[in-house]
Amino acid sequence: MNARSPVRGALASALTLLLALGLGLVLTGPARAATIDTNASYVLVNRNSGKVLDVYNWATNDGAPLVQYSRNDGAWQQWQFVDSGGGYYRLKSRHSGKVVDISGRSTADGADVIQYTDKNATNQQFRVVDTDSGYVKFINRNSGKALEVWEWSTADAGRISQYTDLNGANQQWQLVKLVAYPDPGYVTGDVGAHDPEVTKKPDGSYLLAYTGDNIALKTSTDRTAWRNAGVAFPGGASWTHAYTNGSNTLWAPDITYLNGRYYMYYAASTFGSNHSGIFLATSTTGASGSWTNQGLVIESNTSDNWNAIDPNLVVDDQGRWWLDFGSFWSGIKMVQLDPATGKRLNSTVLSISGRNGGATEAPFIYRHGGYYYQFVSFDLCCKGASSTYRIMVGRSTSVTGPYVDRNGTAMTSGGGTQVLAGHGSIHGPGHQAVLADNDGDILFYHWYADDGSSRLGINKLGWDSAGWPYVY
Repeated sequence: MNARSPVRGALASALTLLLALGLGLVLTGPARAATIDTNASYVLVNRNSGKVLDVYNWATNDGAPLVQYSRNDGAWQQWQFVDSGGGYYRLKSRHSGKVVDISGRSTADGADVIQYTDKNATNQQFRVVDTDSGYVKFINRNSGKALEVWEWSTADAGRISQYTDLNGANQQWQLVKLVAYPDPGYVTGDVGAHDPEVTKKPDGSYLLAYTGDNIALKTSTDRTAWRNAGVAFPGGASWTHAYTNGSNTLWAPDITYLNGRYYMYYAASTFGSNHSGIFLATSTTGASGSWTNQGLVIESNTSDNWNAIDPNLVVDDQGRWWLDFGSFWSGIKMVQLDPATGKRLNSTVLSISGRNGGATEAPFIYRHGGYYYQFVSFDLCCKGASSTYRIMVGRSTSVTGPYVDRNGTAMTSGGGTQVLAGHGSIHGPGHQAVLADNDGDILFYHWYADDGSSRLGINKLGWDSAGWPYVY
């Protein structure tokens, strides 16, 4: 809708009157240029709605519309300022690499705002003008109009447009500079891995299991130098073939050392299918060929609205065993296990997080202080350097939830506080696990290099004064 609507016309007239009377609006002094870090990424929060500038539906094409949406810090909500000189900047999407553009170089009120290939054209250039209380306006160089949320919408997917500068709250934006994430810590040796999970052995060394044919294994004595340790099932895992279409590739093993035994839960499936099974194997040494199949723990079928992959064993403060798991569909689920067998205790399936069918997977629950922290991976893995995986977290005082993020949004309603995301040549970090070690809490994950290969990532995990985790 480019034409000026009767509603918009009436509101504009009222705003003009208020401006004349000096009432009802946030008035500012002389325009000043905001301080911009061109090396940083920003989230742009609208003062009226509290929502952020977003590339609609994760689009990467020229002409895709820009909207406002609830903040989730995805790459499609991150913007970098590119200096055009003369006090003007282009706003470049970290997701698409395209810039904010006034469609058709329009100078009209209500013109569409889209993303487009960076031409450094005047309709792609904005002056950043301070208002007050940390908010700014974006004034387009070509039209002289302000970037705004159309009709003062507060809804997700509310349209972004340009309009005569009235200094309305819907034309004011807060620049939220995102925290710079650390690169993965130094590791050497055999460091190719996907969906890694680690446990510590009685001798103080480390045993890592990860996705691969018949479950791949690595070991390390110091958490830095890693070597290949074969596979869990050298003779194959024929009992999983009904779920893998005959493939030997098994996914996302979760490995835990408890009561003198290693427990490994792992998934058998194929891409895009929820005909999946989670199995259990045990070993007294963890070595290649020492694992005994204990059978199927839980399965999902095409008639289910959930997917039995990406298992994680968690033992709560009462000694009860739980298995959280899941991906896409209706989100992350949880079942209770019998510690005597490692199998299901009952038929109840709990829901502990979800994004209304959106991409969330790889749950891992870790107890710290008085909370259980549910780590998950949002968005897309398995696309090499194009992967958009990022690590999110919520917490609860109960292992079964409800889990909420830092803002109080329930994880069952798409909530999650971002812990780690791609940056520079570190792409799609995710499928995380946390290990309590002698020197603190350690985060393990995979990430993708520019060449598309998946690598083992290891960082320390700290906790801020409010009890939320951060990576360093």
